[in-house]
Amino acid sequence: MLYQFYEMQRAMVEPFADFAQAASKLYSTPHSPLSKIPMAQRLAAGFNLVYRLGKDYEKPEFNLLSVDVNGVDVTIRERVEVDKPFCELRRFKRFSDDPETLDAMLSQPVVLIVAPLSGHYATLLRDTVQSMLSDHKVYITDWKNARTVPLSEGEFHLDDYVNYVQEFIRYLQGRYGQCHVVSVCQPTVPVLAAVSLMASRGETTPLSMTMMGGPIDARRSPTAVNNLAQTRSYDWFENNVIYEVPDNYPGAGRRVYPGFLQYSGFVAMNPDRHANSHYDYFKDLIKGDDASAEHHRKFYDEYNAVLDMDADYYLETIATVFQEFKLVKGTWDVRSPEGQLERVRPQDIQNTALLTVEGQLDDISGSGQTRAAHDLCTGIDANAQKHIEVAGAGHYGIFSGSRWRKVVYPQVCEFILTHQPASATSASAAGHAPSVSDDAPSPDDSEDSDSVSAEATVITPENTPVESAPEPETTIQTANPEESDFSAGGDIAVATAENTSVISAAKPETKVQTGKNGAAPENARNSQRSKRRG
Repeated sequence: MLYQFYEMQRAMVEPFADFAQAASKLYSTPHSPLSKIPMAQRLAAGFNLVYRLGKDYEKPEFNLLSVDVNGVDVTIRERVEVDKPFCELRRFKRFSDDPETLDAMLSQPVVLIVAPLSGHYATLLRDTVQSMLSDHKVYITDWKNARTVPLSEGEFHLDDYVNYVQEFIRYLQGRYGQCHVVSVCQPTVPVLAAVSLMASRGETTPLSMTMMGGPIDARRSPTAVNNLAQTRSYDWFENNVIYEVPDNYPGAGRRVYPGFLQYSGFVAMNPDRHANSHYDYFKDLIKGDDASAEHHRKFYDEYNAVLDMDADYYLETIATVFQEFKLVKGTWDVRSPEGQLERVRPQDIQNTALLTVEGQLDDISGSGQTRAAHDLCTGIDANAQKHIEVAGAGHYGIFSGSRWRKVVYPQVCEFILTHQPASATSASAAGHAPSVSDDAPSPDDSEDSDSVSAEATVITPENTPVESAPEPETTIQTANPEESDFSAGGDIAVATAENTSVISAAKPETKVQTGKNGAAPENARNSQRSKRRG
């Protein structure tokens, strides 16, 4: 009943939030007589704060409209390539009418960014995506809010997450010949499992894996997240944080870990910091500091937008990653879409380079947790492995903000390029030449193709040089130990939540849905499982 009570409370508060928004405008609009009375600015600021505290926060948009590629402004169109019941594979398609820019983009590596499914939306990685679009063809997993997924689509388990990642990798391999995978925090574990299973079957694995701030081995340098998961039983989580979706949503009846509970966990970790942040916002409005006020709004537009997670997925993540440590103990079996149990063996990976990134001050995934991947992937040559520790960086700083853009991303980009063979580059370019085949884009809709001028020609791309592998470990020092953006350390939900970034929400570009949702395979697999764990 807690979810239903929350919905009733939200419905009651919404009219007051709307009234507060209208009152704020009445006291702040220059043409309003009320804006001339004493204390009008304070009243407007107070009503605005009440509105933001009471309003409902919808899913943000990436709002990436253009990117700089070698000094040329390139247009971006966002669209859905594959639509699964619980996830969309989202593509950021680039267009230019400059022949040299076309040549450069056609030869760039293909990167799959696997976003976290741990409380916030994939827009958490907006800064990550924006940086990588300058040098890569970029796809991202955009996980759906479980309350919007009808029960007819079946359950969603941790095994399904692993199988989704494998399917997306195969999709990109079929389209381009090869790809690289980047995972941030929570998905480092299922991504490593997915690539391990592909290697064990003898399938082609990605050219490289980049893992940032993830709990590969949650026993190392345990954080508040790890301690909570280990001091509470599986049954405690199931009995205290799992509720059914109310009837007013498409996913009515689905068992979920509700977003509003996750948000409560985020705020409870640092209530004083959030209170001070809102008070500073109030003072900025009074002073007329529009830049600081907008900074606050952008951050909390993202921070307050949370999604529900399917109960089976959440509980299995708690058990597998934070309680039983199945990955590092070698006891993790994943059920394939065909219903077969397969053992996860990271030691079988041989042809995928491995880069791990950790923040020195990360209080979600402690020191050494991500680096543990190197100890598991014993089949990868030492020259194809590298670890980066970013001095002074928290969890958020390793994938967004100034440290990500200036310190981490250049090394990630270099690592990917180092392990991008000339053959893969040529295949990638060839795969995007204008084509009229059924499984390829049309000439006027091809990736990174000329969408403006018909006179622009595609020049044959030069081979990308294969650089020597960097040293196995790098420690990065920065001049300023403090994050230039809003600090992200410490804001977590129960056991698996992420920190957020300073991101704005805006209207999306036109989206073209081309994938199938694959509901039948999901239901077939779910019929072989019990509804919940014992």
